[in-house]
Amino acid sequence: MKRETKDRITSVLAVLIVAAVGVIFFRNNMPDRSAQSAQLQPALTQAETPVPEQAEPSADPAAETETEAVTEAVSETEMIPAETAAPVTEQPAVTEKALSEADTKAADLLAEMSFEEKVYQLFIAKPEQLSPDEEFLSEYPNTKEELKKYPVGGLIYFERNLSTKEQCEEMIKNVKARTKTGLFISVDEEGGEIARVGNNPDMGTTEFPDTAKIGKTGDPEEAYKEGLTIGNDLKKLGFNLDFAPVADVNSNKKNPVIGTRAFSSDPAVVSQMVERSVAGFRESGVICTIKHFPGHGDTDTDSHKEFAETQKNLDELESCELAPFRAGIAAGAPVVMAGHIAVPAVTNNDVPASLSKDLITGLLREKLGFNGLIITDSLQMEAITDRYSPDEAAVMALEAGCDIILMPDDLEKAANGISEAVKNGRLTEDRLNDSVMRILKTKIEYGIIS
Repeated sequence: MKRETKDRITSVLAVLIVAAVGVIFFRNNMPDRSAQSAQLQPALTQAETPVPEQAEPSADPAAETETEAVTEAVSETEMIPAETAAPVTEQPAVTEKALSEADTKAADLLAEMSFEEKVYQLFIAKPEQLSPDEEFLSEYPNTKEELKKYPVGGLIYFERNLSTKEQCEEMIKNVKARTKTGLFISVDEEGGEIARVGNNPDMGTTEFPDTAKIGKTGDPEEAYKEGLTIGNDLKKLGFNLDFAPVADVNSNKKNPVIGTRAFSSDPAVVSQMVERSVAGFRESGVICTIKHFPGHGDTDTDSHKEFAETQKNLDELESCELAPFRAGIAAGAPVVMAGHIAVPAVTNNDVPASLSKDLITGLLREKLGFNGLIITDSLQMEAITDRYSPDEAAVMALEAGCDIILMPDDLEKAANGISEAVKNGRLTEDRLNDSVMRILKTKIEYGIIS
């Protein structure tokens, strides 16, 4: 009896010991919820931190000099109160599947293109540049043959090409049908003075006041409405790319070219207006362009006519000229136009931004994080033609990091210059392919290539 009792006690003790060991093991291996919470909190805080507003640049081929009186009037624009500032518009997310499909389709198209086709894809030209007699005004004779000879990536139209709404629609419809890689059909339509379409009453589009007047309303939604309306009007006519809105800050009263084309002399106002204008354009489905990077508003010369520069250093640019470009980029601007403005305090040379690797790759791509298309301002402007040959300017633009070359002074020489640069090793074919891929993907994403 004593031995039986002793055995029972031993069994009970064994069970208790096993249970105790299990409890200790369980406690020691339980997740530390307080530690998990501490680890998650910084990530949550970071995720909830709002993305700062940002903005971008732009440019234009034939703006006239503004009077000093007009410039002074614009400089008096008051800053929009913070409570009226519109939040950054949330754009529909592009799915990984859609991006992957665009990548695949662009890669397939690239593989089918000849070397010459890839080179010419980099150019947006005037229709007159495709014709030996340069008499491409409001008609398009022999366009199919011209586009075979010069398979450019896009065309830009001016007032002399546009007579009536019906003529414009028919002309664009015909030219779009004559290329396998689609065409950027572009125009300078800022509103106000620079409105190649809107200033012709026979085009049936909406007229807008100078951009500065929209800035003076103090309401960013007016900029949104303007971007949406201009985009919708252009889309109906067949355009798919607009070189607007202007992201320059009218910071120099002596500036002869920006003036009332800018929303304001206050970078905060310009940033708010550019952000909402980009949102309007995006809703319309027309590709918009912020210009003229890194900002033409502080120069006291007109790059259409002569060398232009700003003496500001990087900190000064950051506090003024670059703010609207950051806002435009954050709002989803797909294109930035590089102006012909030198910034010697940043680059230690007088190379204009459109041809400067320091400013295009170093500042716009790497520092501002812009991954979209970069286009030069017109290479027919005297800030370029006075210093560079058509072939050298085109090669330097590509070396700098630009993707599209707008209106070279001589299309054939510019294209031959890039071809020769690839053949002699100054440029790699990978560098050429990189820009062509970016162009094709943009065309696919905006339905220019179906």
